[in-house]
Formats: sequence, structure tokens, C-alpha cells
Amino acid sequence: MTESQATAATRETTRFAPSPSGRLHLGHAYAALFAARAAGGGRFLLRIEDLDRVRARPAFEAAIFEDLAWLGLDWPLPVLRQSERGVAYAAALERLKAEGLLYPCFCTRAQIRQEITAAGQAPHGPEGPLYPGTCRRLAPHDIERRLERAEQPAWRLDLARAHGRHPNLTWFDRDAGQQEARPEILGDVVLGRKDGGASYHLAVVLDDAFQGVSLVTRGRDLFAASHLHRLLQALLDLPVPEWWHHRLIEDVQGQRLAKRNAALSLKHLRESGWTTARVWETLKV
Repeated sequence: MTESQATAATRETTRFAPSPSGRLHLGHAYAALFAARAAGGGRFLLRIEDLDRVRARPAFEAAIFEDLAWLGLDWPLPVLRQSERGVAYAAALERLKAEGLLYPCFCTRAQIRQEITAAGQAPHGPEGPLYPGTCRRLAPHDIERRLERAEQPAWRLDLARAHGRHPNLTWFDRDAGQQEARPEILGDVVLGRKDGGASYHLAVVLDDAFQGVSLVTRGRDLFAASHLHRLLQALLDLPVPEWWHHRLIEDVQGQRLAKRNAALSLKHLRESGWTTARVWETLKV
């Protein structure tokens, strides 16, 4: 089965979930059109992932609606925004804390880099060096003392303990086939940020379940994350979708497109005379 083949026999619920932190580009267009096609006549949802309180802008959200409408897409209303889901995220974090699956992490990024450098080496995952477990080794009285001083921790998943509860999980990707879940490749990831918000990993898993997403379509750069997401689904008793990780759209230098490249934004292309048909033909969805 090729990426461009929609599963016409199955009516899926898919979603496109951009962050309103810049203009959409051809890579976003491909992801959105791919998700819409993969729905196979089912539901194509739009979700706004606006957890980044610093970079998210209402103007960029409005531009997302404009660009997707220009591509010929439509979606049911209301649109879900992650900024409206704080209560659900907090409840999931409290559940994982109560079950002893999270631990507070007071480390700064600089401290983590220093510890990795001092150790001379560190296990690496697909996103770089793994967290060395510094705060996992903190004594309870040290944690209590730091919390009493109003130090704000992040909350990390105790991966070994969590995976020990569900050691034999699998998940299915429509391109790569059946997968054995290997969440250890990402280590003790942050699920609760120091500012009190949820991380991408926790939010996306909860939101997909809440919206009834049956097929998660996204780029191959997020393939490794699906190993972790499968574990989170098991820990939180959530339904398990299928996945379909598609190719990434690259520039002429072979680099994945980024929002900072304004020349390839859909707005720029539209103003330069591109038509919707030309986008579809160029992307070969």
C-alpha cells in the first residue's frame, strides 16, 4: 500500500494538529491533505496545539484556517484547542503521580548537559542524549525540602517502572507494519512541564483518545514517539489507534521544511500565483 492510497473501505477519524506559531508551509499542506485522504470518507478533524504559551498567536491560528480552506479542506466545529484541556491533562498527571510512575525533576537544561559531559558518555535516543536520571535518585527528604522552597519541578515518567507494568505492548503502522513498543528509546521523558502544563507526549495521547481518533497520521520524524505513546495509552487505559507515518517534505538542500522559511509558506505561494491544484500536483498526495 502506497502513501497516496486512501483506505476507502474503512471510515477513519483522523486529525491534523498544527501549532499556531508560524505560517503553514508545503510540509504542513502534505500532512493535512494526507490526513484528510486517509480518513477514507470518515472524519477529518482540525486540532490547534497551542501549548506553547510564548509562541502561539491568534493571528497564526486564523492563518491556519485560511490556508486549509484554500487547500479545499473542511472540518467539523468546534475546533479543539489544547489550551482548553488543562483540567484533563492535570487529572492524568495526578493519576500517574498517585501510581508512583512520575518523579519530580528540578534539573535545568544546562545542568543536564553538564552531567552528561562530566559522565563522558550517555545513552542516546532518536532525539539525542537521554536524561541521565539525576532527580530519579533524589532522596524523599531532598524532594520535600526543595518543594518547600517553592522550587518548581518538571514531572518525568519513571520509564523502567512504567514499562515494567506493560512490557509486551505492540502497535501497528500502516507503512512499517506491526511494531513491538520500545519506549525505552526515549528514556524518562517530561510529561508535566515546570510551568504546570502538559508536555506534547501526554497532551497528544489524551487528545487523540478524547476525539476518537482511530488513525494517527503524522511524519516519520515522530515514529519513535509512537513507542512511548503506546505505553501512555496502556498506563491511562486509553483506546489504541493505528498509526500511519508518512514521508517528510524537504527543501532543495534535503532539509525538512521549517516555519522560518517564509518563501515556502502557503501564503507566499498563494500570493505568487500558485493554485490549489498545483499544490496537490506538487505534493503528489
